[in-house]
Amino acid sequence: MSAVSVRADDLPPQPWKNGLGTTRELVAWPRADAWQVRVSVADIAADAPFSAYPGVNRWFAVLKGAGVELTVGGTPRRVTRNDAPLAFDGGEPVGCRLIDGPTHDLNVMLRAADGRLELADDGLAWEPHARLAGLFTAVPGECDAGSERFPVEAYTLLWFDPAPASLTFTAGARAAGATGWWIAATPDES
Repeated sequence: MSAVSVRADDLPPQPWKNGLGTTRELVAWPRADAWQVRVSVADIAADAPFSAYPGVNRWFAVLKGAGVELTVGGTPRRVTRNDAPLAFDGGEPVGCRLIDGPTHDLNVMLRAADGRLELADDGLAWEPHARLAGLFTAVPGECDAGSERFPVEAYTLLWFDPAPASLTFTAGARAAGATGWWIAATPDES
């Protein structure tokens, strides 16, 4: 089994599609110019609308900072580090208002793919039931993939292609809020 480890802090920030924020692209599967699955960490420093991605299902979670209020298609939704990830249609207009200062946020975008983003329960097994899987961590720890164990640093994506049947993340440090997030994706193979 193989896993790719990508530290968010090792990647240079790139401007959002609309130029109003920055992001660090961790994975673009199968490739950057024609992705079906994209995982990134955004830096939001000011209130601004999100870039539009028609035909894309998006998942969003707060990694650092007090959180945001997203207005998705006219409906306000408050998202903090303690909340479950928010799913929304990437084609909907999305406004973002910072609650109390800048945030760092995890984004999973799915185009021609099914999937989800979930909070990782420390020490509990998770079954992705998907073709691809990942773990993004807020704290250092270890990921058990059955036949192999992978040490993982804080703010790192551990990406599995193909996904193992089961994964377990054991946090090496306690944190206020979530310690990690599971990512599952099955691209449309047609």
